[in-house]
Amino acid sequence: MAERAATAARTDTPVRHTVRARHEFRGMRTAEHCFTVPLDHFGTGTGSGAPARAIGGEAPETITVFAREYVSTAHTEAEAEELPWLLFLQGGPGGRGNRLASLGGWSKAAARDFRILMLDQRGTGLSSPIDRNTLPLRGTAEQQAAYLEHFRADSIVADAELIRAALGSGPWSIYGQSYGGFCALTYLSFAPEGLREVLITGGLPPLSGPADDVYRATFRRVAERNTEYFSWYPEDRRTVERIARHLRENAEFLPDGGRLTVERFQMVGAFLGGNTRVDGLHYLLEDAFTESPDGRRLSDCFLEQVQGIVSRLPNPLYALMHESIYGQGQATDWAAWRVLQEYPQFHPDSKPLLLTGEMVYPWYFEQDAALQPLRQVAHLLAAKSDWKPLYDRPQLAANGVPVAAAVYRDDIYVDRGLSLQTAAAVRGLQVWETADFHHDGIADDGEAIMGRLLGMVRSARH
Repeated sequence: MAERAATAARTDTPVRHTVRARHEFRGMRTAEHCFTVPLDHFGTGTGSGAPARAIGGEAPETITVFAREYVSTAHTEAEAEELPWLLFLQGGPGGRGNRLASLGGWSKAAARDFRILMLDQRGTGLSSPIDRNTLPLRGTAEQQAAYLEHFRADSIVADAELIRAALGSGPWSIYGQSYGGFCALTYLSFAPEGLREVLITGGLPPLSGPADDVYRATFRRVAERNTEYFSWYPEDRRTVERIARHLRENAEFLPDGGRLTVERFQMVGAFLGGNTRVDGLHYLLEDAFTESPDGRRLSDCFLEQVQGIVSRLPNPLYALMHESIYGQGQATDWAAWRVLQEYPQFHPDSKPLLLTGEMVYPWYFEQDAALQPLRQVAHLLAAKSDWKPLYDRPQLAANGVPVAAAVYRDDIYVDRGLSLQTAAAVRGLQVWETADFHHDGIADDGEAIMGRLLGMVRSARH
């Protein structure tokens, strides 16, 4: 298979593995694992055609990947050593692994049968993190963009395979939520021998481009979700219009000093993708206004909450790499921004104003202070036209690994129709289609969802 051979990672690379701390609290034991892995798993270089080299040295450059192990204290330490591993791949791109304060929801269900490994995907959390401070250390914008080519799903999967070997695990189970499901399909494409079974929630990606197809489906869904939300909270329709009018006529600033524009305010539509958090939008909007000596202003409480939604300070990789997850042999060229022009009802001057969500636009890198230093890099990535394939369709068609996926019928970010097309292209993939949850279903009833998917893959093995 040509595509698979072209993207195969080197699996004989030595990995340094250390456990830096262990803790026990609230019914679980944790261990903090650090792995040293190659920056460039594929020998593709960093834009010059040569393998990545350490700055000032000759050895191939390495990065650190961090993962935290969680085990239930219901198992003795000896019993826990015998448990199989479950690797959790979280959403993103650019999201670090969840920090669990206790076992609950899906993790509670998983900990009955597994040792859970919560991965900080490369570039996030404690895994050689990328942000406005660290990325400029790479040099020019061109060098920074070349460095970021090594932070997609293919490299995350190659990291996982080296980590699996370092832990002495046989084929392991993986659970991918949202973007983690995209990574799971890449894993099935290029390293299926490392997998025992695969669980996916809200994360079956389109196997080919263009990214435009994704965003056309997304904007349609988001428009429908706006209509649904405002039917529940008609008073919020009036509040949104008052906020938009106020922002057009007055300068309001977030706590970080950045101006809150109408288009940034529209980003609070991120709530609409939630099953459990959609009603939180109502609580946000009810805090919007307060009285001041200068008249009615947006309240500090409201502005503080909005900043947490619209700022990419904690996860700039999301904005930088988001569209690249759909890039395979073609430039994405700011697909969401281009497709937005086909939906004038989302324009910031439209009346009534619609809320958007988690799509990424070029103006992010002008209006968000955390992203402004990365603007040129973002444009280089958007123009990149030679992204490597992330999926091997022949391999997926011949798949022998048990796979179960929850497809949420009303998911506004991972389209049902595109998900079902992908499911049909993966041999043996079982779909559980449900309208009971939205994109964040595992936050609502993760224990039941985990149990159902695990039962599906286990029945497939017998």
